[in-house]
Amino acid sequence: MQLQVTNSPFNESQIELLNRLLPTLTEAQRNWISGYFSAISTAAAQAPAAVLPLAVAPQAPQAPEAAAALSPPVSREVTVLFGSQTGNCQRLAASLSRRLEEQGFQVTVSAMNQFKTNGLKKVENLLILASTHGEGEPPDNAKAFHEFLYSKRAPQLESLRFSVLALGDTSYEFFCQTGKDFDQRLEELGAQRLSPRVDCDLDYDEQVAEWVQNVIQALNGRLDAPEIAAEAVVAAEDTGIKESVYTRNNPFRAEVLENLNLNGRGSDRETRHLELSLEGSGLAFEPGDSLGVYPENHPELVGAIIQAMGWNADEAVPLNKKGEEGSLHDALSHHYEITVLTKPLLEQAAPLSSNGKLSELLAPERQQELKDYIQGRDLLDLIQDFGPWQASARSFVTILRKLPARLYSISSSNKANPDEVHFTVRAVRYQAHGRERFGVCSVHCAERVEAGDTLPIYIQQNPNFKLPANPAAPIIMIGPGTGVAPFRSFLEEREELGADGKTWLFYGDRHFVTDFLYQTDWQRMLKEGVLTKLDVAFSRDTEEKVYVQHRILEKSKELYEWLQAGAHIYVCGDEKHMAHDVHAALVTVIQEEGGMSPEEASAYLENLQQEQRYQRDVY
Repeated sequence: MQLQVTNSPFNESQIELLNRLLPTLTEAQRNWISGYFSAISTAAAQAPAAVLPLAVAPQAPQAPEAAAALSPPVSREVTVLFGSQTGNCQRLAASLSRRLEEQGFQVTVSAMNQFKTNGLKKVENLLILASTHGEGEPPDNAKAFHEFLYSKRAPQLESLRFSVLALGDTSYEFFCQTGKDFDQRLEELGAQRLSPRVDCDLDYDEQVAEWVQNVIQALNGRLDAPEIAAEAVVAAEDTGIKESVYTRNNPFRAEVLENLNLNGRGSDRETRHLELSLEGSGLAFEPGDSLGVYPENHPELVGAIIQAMGWNADEAVPLNKKGEEGSLHDALSHHYEITVLTKPLLEQAAPLSSNGKLSELLAPERQQELKDYIQGRDLLDLIQDFGPWQASARSFVTILRKLPARLYSISSSNKANPDEVHFTVRAVRYQAHGRERFGVCSVHCAERVEAGDTLPIYIQQNPNFKLPANPAAPIIMIGPGTGVAPFRSFLEEREELGADGKTWLFYGDRHFVTDFLYQTDWQRMLKEGVLTKLDVAFSRDTEEKVYVQHRILEKSKELYEWLQAGAHIYVCGDEKHMAHDVHAALVTVIQEEGGMSPEEASAYLENLQQEQRYQRDVY
């Protein structure tokens, strides 16, 4: 119920403030305020001059007699910690810190692995930005901090106020798990929330803006902080190395110069090498950065969905949250995700289905069945399995996620190829649930993109996957399959710089004859000394399968010597299998060659991560 002048003892300006405040309060906050006013009444009766100032941040419920003691000074110091694998949280943290500094706060920004945990007890205001990696795991630079908080060494944090921004993807089972872990654990350690945790899906601009707004309001202890536009909050993350008007939210339409198949005749794989023009874009990048590509959905799938629902392809529907409209065919082709099912999507779709089976599938006791159903199915499956539907095209598209860009490691050096960017993508095609399935961007590039066409793209910086500042430092690169792409960029860059540091590449794929990606490049670089060593593993050419981790173990002694000489290690590619196997192989090498225990070898490798001498770009 809204307060009004006629039903309360307040004037119009007070009514306006109260009506803005009351709906935002949690039950705990309402209880605290009740106790606070009770304490005021008691104090006034005992000493009419007594004044009990409100604390700046919402506190845990207090007994009335304790409320009088709650008047801590407002701290203007804020610590911002980020855990980031590909750089999103790092860029958002930088943007957030600028917003806070504009509000007069003194801000310390740090990656979690660079933060000295023994100083956590002294922090009063803590803001955490964390992405989730793999199957609910912390990103590499957040693992040590995560372990510390969950260890017996973690201190009680009653004087800490905090808030968490979690980045994730609802198509994964453990959506935003790392952020949820930090939020829960800080509460367990006695800390108080400045504002509730926000869990962000891939299209996160508006959610981030709202979280920043709430955090600033809580820190300022007021309700009239200026509104912050989503574009302003994420501006920093979209700024390239050089100024460019083209960003994640305003992609550049890059002309395709080349689109080549890197696999030889007879291969059961198709890997495309695309070269795009950046002329006139102002976009620039460094080795290790990624290219964001906005694809289009497969026309066969778009047509099948429209036909199955009996819709009109030319019907006008919303294209985005800004109110722009276009044809249904355009919306499903270029604006909405139709190849991935998520639990939130099914929950929104259930009321639109007439048969009730979808609601039954969403029952708590059928979680595993739901998980199994979602795996490998798309919007057409959902439509066919749970019809009939009582939804117009206009209402149905509003429950769909925005079609996200796909990120690919850049496989060229800006210095070696001015006004160009190259990337490498393997076409994904497979059979599942009685139908052929297609990778959205990979098959778009393989089948429907030719020289002269354009692709909407942007540059995503990755500060966690960078060449050593010292060009004399040796580097070890491990990248099977398309994971080798960034190392082409690394070596082209070192060649242009005339760097004299040694370089060692471990590469693997299925067959030497048909699947040796960029073979001529590596051979030329070996001949010219840009590449010092090359070790390869072709798993299907031998009776016993051999992978890059086996080559690492075979070269154990020399690899350890390189590490002792200051080498940096880079791993790129599949996270679920390859990266884990490579990590285990590196631990074994360090253990055996360094005469260490397994625990000491793991600590050695963790120390390399802390020193940014062990970096991974895995997915």
